[in-house]
Amino acid sequence: MKIEFTVKQISDLINGTIEGNENALLERFDKIEEGEKGGISFLANPKYSHFLYSTKATACIVKSDFVAEQEFTTTLIKVEDPYMAFAKLLEFYNSLKPVKTGISKMVVIGNTSTIGENCYVGDFVSIGENCKIGNNVQLYPHVVIGDNTQIGDHTVLFAGVKVYDSNIIGQHCTIHAGAVIGADGFGFAPQQNDAFQKVAQIGNVIIEDWVEIGANACIDRSTMGSTIIRKGVKLDNLIQVAHNVEIGNNTVIAALSGIAGSSKIGKNCMIGGQVGIAGHIKIADEVKIGAQTGVSNNIHKEGAILLGAPAMDASIFRKSAVLFRKLPELLKRIESLEKNQANT
Repeated sequence: MKIEFTVKQISDLINGTIEGNENALLERFDKIEEGEKGGISFLANPKYSHFLYSTKATACIVKSDFVAEQEFTTTLIKVEDPYMAFAKLLEFYNSLKPVKTGISKMVVIGNTSTIGENCYVGDFVSIGENCKIGNNVQLYPHVVIGDNTQIGDHTVLFAGVKVYDSNIIGQHCTIHAGAVIGADGFGFAPQQNDAFQKVAQIGNVIIEDWVEIGANACIDRSTMGSTIIRKGVKLDNLIQVAHNVEIGNNTVIAALSGIAGSSKIGKNCMIGGQVGIAGHIKIADEVKIGAQTGVSNNIHKEGAILLGAPAMDASIFRKSAVLFRKLPELLKRIESLEKNQANT
């Protein structure tokens, strides 16, 4: 979809101030390092600053206190927060796309299920019995909705999402392709003959409003009660959330992380990629956990910053990492001292 706005129109949308040609035309979004005439880009990360002096983009969104160190040709739009301003523009652009509506003839819908107004139900969607689908919901091709499931208004499920029976998904949620909601939790009881007896998983998954779940993520149903994803949570692709886990409001988790059963994560936490969180532990609010960290114990301190496996305070981990790199040198020194001592 092609856009065409003037610099002034874009600046007005994001409450910016202009340095340069306010009448220049913009027709697409560009990376700053690949900018060409007609493109608009942004500069939020200082390490990309040098590209501003070589970019051919027609306009660039920069921080309001930006001061140029060299000559440049692009028109500047100065704002308080360039990243958020650019995100607002992308959201505006996305809103211009036509919204799909209508129900395909190639769907299966249970007789006792209801579908709200202005919905889109794509080809080969399957909706079980006693489901309630809200208004303005979009279900892309090959979505499967199990019996007794509720989906709130303005929620989007992309192609191939599978939602098992008896789950609840709130309003304004986005679930990306291939995600599985409500598969059985990993519950098996060891037997005397070294076999494992499956423990029935009879709970469900509750996903509150404004949650986004990435492609191929898996959120398991609880053994009893509910696995709960609270309002505003953002989960990246390929994340595993086990049975009876609860993730607090506005927590964000990057790709390839896994959370074992019955753990409780606080609100406003930030969890990096490939983090592993053991089962039956609690993590306080506003905790930040770096990539590839392994968390095996409760984190009681709000706002803690953790790195390493096992997880430790980030400052301690950094000091330990310095020592770790010096271990070969330290070993040589110890061996040399021992040798000298043996010779005296």
